[in-house]
Amino acid sequence: MARPVRAFLAFLAIWLVACTGTAPPTGSAPAAPSASPKEPWEQDWDRLVEAAKREGRVAVAGIQGEDNRVALTEAFEKKYGITVDYVGVGGPELPPRVSNERSAGIYEWDVFIAGTTTLIRGLKPIGALQPLEPAFMLPEVSDKAKWRGGTLPYMDSDQHVISLLRRAGQYFYVNTNMVKPEEFKSWRDLLDPKWKGKIVVGRDPMVAGYGRAMFLFFYLHPQMGQDFIREFARQDIQMLRDDRTAAQWLAQGRMPLCFCSNVEIDKLREDGLPVSVVEPKFMREGSHTTSGPANIALADHPAHPNAAKLYLNWVLSKDGGALISKSMGDPSTRVDVPTDQTNAWVVPDPAWRVTNDEDALTYEEPLLTFLAEVFGR
Repeated sequence: MARPVRAFLAFLAIWLVACTGTAPPTGSAPAAPSASPKEPWEQDWDRLVEAAKREGRVAVAGIQGEDNRVALTEAFEKKYGITVDYVGVGGPELPPRVSNERSAGIYEWDVFIAGTTTLIRGLKPIGALQPLEPAFMLPEVSDKAKWRGGTLPYMDSDQHVISLLRRAGQYFYVNTNMVKPEEFKSWRDLLDPKWKGKIVVGRDPMVAGYGRAMFLFFYLHPQMGQDFIREFARQDIQMLRDDRTAAQWLAQGRMPLCFCSNVEIDKLREDGLPVSVVEPKFMREGSHTTSGPANIALADHPAHPNAAKLYLNWVLSKDGGALISKSMGDPSTRVDVPTDQTNAWVVPDPAWRVTNDEDALTYEEPLLTFLAEVFGR
């Protein structure tokens, strides 16, 4: 009887497997599924992170201001354990400083974040920058679809400088007790004789800054140009080199119209004073687009090459873009960084001309010569 019993048990086991889809335990656990292999870029990234950690630090000459320093250091340090030696440097002082250091054989910087005049006209001619594209490691950085306009926002033809932010270049404000913002539909409205002697500019266009950028926009616009600037100059404009004073004159009603830094105006508006922006989207000729000081470049012969590359990719990522956008209050050049933390009126029209890229900067000297003639400097 033993043989029929064994046969029956074998049949029963086969029947159970067929019904349940599982085999009886054999005494050994099934092998755990193996982790999927990393993509080649991920392997390269891991190697970069480890090499950067061995270097331990990255030296950044960046935008001045505590909020900007925090945005561009703390999250990176926490994520990678790499110290950011961050120095907020004024634009005009950086090129001669770097030039003097290099003449002495000193190469202490890794990354520069500054205005395009500093980077393109100051550091690039002395060979202090390198092309950025070879340093791109993260797919989200090199993917053109991640950037506004479907292209990486390079500021020069050699692709040494890329903009982190871009805002509508609009610095025109009114005292709402004296003027309504909606009175202005065109820049030519400023030429009305009733505004003669009633306009103040907080940043003289003869010095670098928004004043020059605004006049460059007037100079280059086909519907305005030199004739418009000549007529504007006849309005007896008060030219200052002091934003705070200009903003106070506006708030006090000493001047009904003002070109001024939004930083100073925002302070007054928060205090409930009667100041308001004239939004550029309502102006017939539009406005210009500027990245201000929010442009990044990689030092040639960086002191910490791996940490420099890592830091560059982090700043250009969505995470880095969101932090600098929040600290400066301007829209990111990345499409995946929301603009809900910026004033709606600073989001530029994609069709507006950039007035601080390499091409626009070539017009600065002719502009300054013309302004000196028009304003009698």
